[in-house]
Amino acid sequence: MQPKEEKQPGIEENFVRLEEIIRKLEAGDITLEESFTCYEAGMKLVKSLGSQIDKVEKKIQILSEGDEDE
Repeated sequence: MQPKEEKQPGIEENFVRLEEIIRKLEAGDITLEESFTCYEAGMKLVKSLGSQIDKVEKKIQILSEGDEDE
C-alpha cells in the first residue's frame, strides 16, 4: 500500500492562510518570536502563491494560443 500523497492547498486556500497571518501580525498582540514565525510562514506562502499563479498564467497562455490557431 502506497502512502497517501498530500494534496497541495489551492490558491484560494493559501490566500486565506496568508490573510490570517497578516491579521495576526497587524493585531500586534503576539510575541516577537511569534511574529518572526508568522513572517516566515507568510513569506513561504507568498513564494508558493507566486509559483501557483505562474503555473496558471502559463496554462492561460497555452489556452489563448490554442484559440488563436482556430
